[in-house]
Amino acid sequence: QVQLVESGGGLVQPGGSLRLSCAASGRIFSINVMGWYRQAPGKQRELVAYISKAGNINYADSVKGRFTISRDNAKNTVYLQMNSLKPVDTAVYYCNADIRSSGLYSDNYWGQGTQVTVSS
Repeated sequence: QVQLVESGGGLVQPGGSLRLSCAASGRIFSINVMGWYRQAPGKQRELVAYISKAGNINYADSVKGRFTISRDNAKNTVYLQMNSLKPVDTAVYYCNADIRSSGLYSDNYWGQGTQVTVSS
């Protein structure tokens, strides 16, 4: 089994910054893609950003230029640096990863979620 453990969420004023981290642990052979999703109350979960093992990156248009995703392959960890935060960024942020634990196939895993609240 694999676990994703997140940290870094909290309350921040508009224009402020937060840095989220997510570390994968357990039976891990390789990690292909790691990413961040978010979900506001009453809304569907949406992709924020993802990064492949090779470093290919995609961002949602709503966060482009403000958020930066990165990963440390040696630590099985993905980060999300969030700058110039807006109230509309308020949501529960979830880490997600496609991980090959054993055998020939990969499985998809979710973190527990961490609350990000942007308010004055």
